[in-house]
Amino acid sequence: MKKLFWWLVCAMVWGVTPAQNTSVKIALLKYNGGGDWYANPTSLPNLVRFCNRELNAAIYPEPATVEAGSRDLFNFPFVHMTGHGNVIFSESDARNLRRYLEAGGFLHIDDNYGLNEFIRREMKKVFPGKDFVELPPSHPLFRQKFDFPNGLPKIHEHDNKPPQAFGIFLENRLVCLFTYESDLGDGWEDPEVHNDPEEARLKALRMGANIIAYVFSQ
Repeated sequence: MKKLFWWLVCAMVWGVTPAQNTSVKIALLKYNGGGDWYANPTSLPNLVRFCNRELNAAIYPEPATVEAGSRDLFNFPFVHMTGHGNVIFSESDARNLRRYLEAGGFLHIDDNYGLNEFIRREMKKVFPGKDFVELPPSHPLFRQKFDFPNGLPKIHEHDNKPPQAFGIFLENRLVCLFTYESDLGDGWEDPEVHNDPEEARLKALRMGANIIAYVFSQ
């Protein structure tokens, strides 16, 4: 899978209007280990709707579900992962994810509380020689359509820690983003799920839109 494929996908995403038919989709990652990969079922559809409206993107309204070891992973330029518990990538899962990210794909991991220790362990299987690097507030990710001068917003409190964004880079390209102690996905959910203030939901959606915009413009 050549990197050119992803640039063609990007052209499709930004080059047509939401009213037109497009096969460009984003996906939710299904993984093994017992963690609830299916958490926040309304979050991605809401984010897609927001991006199509606010960014004039043309992303298919219903995200797909894809397994970590599936060849179908390569059909999606952006894959989202969430959950609260254990994650296990098999050797073939890790190999497939590595090839996907090397080919131009992007993985966004959003900690829904409790994912941190497991995802750090498992991403070492994907890239044994790579570590997560914290992104400073000056990173372009926070300077897309919406400005976040202080970096990642705090949507839900868990351990009273500041929100942090971590990345894995390949040849200076951000291929994996891990958003920690922020809980963006909860903020993307339908309002009645968590009863978050509209201001918090808007921050979460705007940050999500920044992530989408950044990925498709890299």
